Amino acid sequence: MRVFFDLMWFFQEHKKRYLGGIVLLIVVDLIALLPPYVVGIIVNELTHHTLTRSRLAYGLLVILASALISYAIRYLWRILLYGGSIQLATDLRTRLYHHFSLMSPQFYHQQRIGDLMAHSTNDVQAVQETAGDGVLTLVDSITTGTVVIATMASTISWELTLISLSPMPLMAFAVSRYGRILHKRFHLAQAAFSDINDRIQEYISGIRVVRAFGQEAWERKNFVELSRDVVDKNVAVARIDSLFDPTIFVIVGFSYFLSIAFGAVFVIHGHLNIGQLTSFTLYLGELIWPMLAFGFLFNIVERGGASYERIQQLLHIVSEVQDRPHALHIVPSGDITYHIHAFRYPNSERAALKNIDLRIKQGQTIGIVGRTGSGKTTFMRTLLREFDVQDGDIAIGGHSIYDVTLNSLRQSLAYAPQDDFLFSASVAENIAFVRPDTAMETIERVAHMASMDGDIESFPEGYQTLIGERGATLSGGQKQRISIARALLQDAEILLLDDTLSAVDARTETNILAELRQNRAGRTTLIATHRLRTIEHADWIIVLEEGAIVEQGTHDSLWALGGRYADMYRRQQLESLVEQGGGRG
Repeated sequence: MRVFFDLMWFFQEHKKRYLGGIVLLIVVDLIALLPPYVVGIIVNELTHHTLTRSRLAYGLLVILASALISYAIRYLWRILLYGGSIQLATDLRTRLYHHFSLMSPQFYHQQRIGDLMAHSTNDVQAVQETAGDGVLTLVDSITTGTVVIATMASTISWELTLISLSPMPLMAFAVSRYGRILHKRFHLAQAAFSDINDRIQEYISGIRVVRAFGQEAWERKNFVELSRDVVDKNVAVARIDSLFDPTIFVIVGFSYFLSIAFGAVFVIHGHLNIGQLTSFTLYLGELIWPMLAFGFLFNIVERGGASYERIQQLLHIVSEVQDRPHALHIVPSGDITYHIHAFRYPNSERAALKNIDLRIKQGQTIGIVGRTGSGKTTFMRTLLREFDVQDGDIAIGGHSIYDVTLNSLRQSLAYAPQDDFLFSASVAENIAFVRPDTAMETIERVAHMASMDGDIESFPEGYQTLIGERGATLSGGQKQRISIARALLQDAEILLLDDTLSAVDARTETNILAELRQNRAGRTTLIATHRLRTIEHADWIIVLEEGAIVEQGTHDSLWALGGRYADMYRRQQLESLVEQGGGRG
């Protein structure tokens, strides 16, 4: 029952709704006492031949009126209680979504997407049932059971009441034991559901790779094994779940046996009359629901408790990247300075960046080059504060990026990542993601800057053409250019392009770079790339190797130096000649 105390924060926020629903529920339970009482009177009058038509009509009218009133009140309490449970589900999903939006990349490296989806669906649903059916069965079983037992004992026979309810401790013991086992097994079943959910998500996302390598049969086999595991764990839950009702019905049947057997003896000895025994058995019938509800309650509570534990464990994970106390709400601008002695990713001993001392003047275009794994993306991710530098600092305009809020910092930065992500929406909506209320003419302007306007106009519905999931209907170059247009729309002081021109042809690349130089004069641009021609005209170029700056300068000075940059540039020129079939006069 601890889950009800865990959810007390919600019940207190919506106490009027829940108190109103509980009061109406109690009223219905009290009204339910009238029909057995009236039936007992009618049976007695029939036995003594004193029943008149008016008395019978009056009794039937009372029964009908109680049914109609109960109907109306039941409608109201269902709206209140179940409406509250739906609101709880909404609140939990909102909390989870907000929590996900605050988490750093490290969180998503440790958590599986399918598991996060299972928390937001199955687990929330189980908690919702606890706040709806759980509250209903708790209040209804306690109220009905208490009132009916008190009525049976005070108005008919307390001795027969004790005899009839003597099997109840056995039921309480059995249901409590079932509940503890159910809690453990449901926790395992939910974890298995998370596993299969994650596998489905990965399979659908990587369907092209699966088909390209002909691994459909292996994937099906793997999925069948996961499905069997889910079935086995849910069957284990069902085995315990299925014990509740039979156990309760056996005990209820035994209670009926005791009430009829001893009640008949009481009638023979004159301690009860036929009408009282009839009312007693009807009241005992009223106890069937509280007994069933008691087992149902344990079932719901254990499921809800296990799911709420999983949700709370997730919500208690603290992001590694947070606003520091007293962080400033200012959008930083100006020169960028890097002073990083060493930066390591979490759980990694190797330094991804080391001995980085660099000053980038405001308005400069900086080229960042190096082999794969040299630290180009890390260089940008530390500026974005996707990960915090523990041994060093980065500042913009004299303000450490750790002394301003994350929201303020990211207002000064626009980022086009190398793994560009597009949503299942229209082209216009994808470009305007950072500013959903952007006018179409502005969207068209940044599309032109990204040399994407011509492609978009050739689409069936132009800017309103729907893009498949993750941009499945577009080429790699088209996805990159939409990602660039999205970053340009943000119109930030600092633009970060992380190898986002690798899939476009040389002519398109030249057009994009020309637009950037023209439209971003006076603002800083950082371009990480493998293709050196992309940053040939940059104001300053840094060459990274194993996380350290090994060379820096202009294109001409680095070429004259004859070092790593010159060697890479020379190799790429040769590769370009080979691709074009050059060198054969």
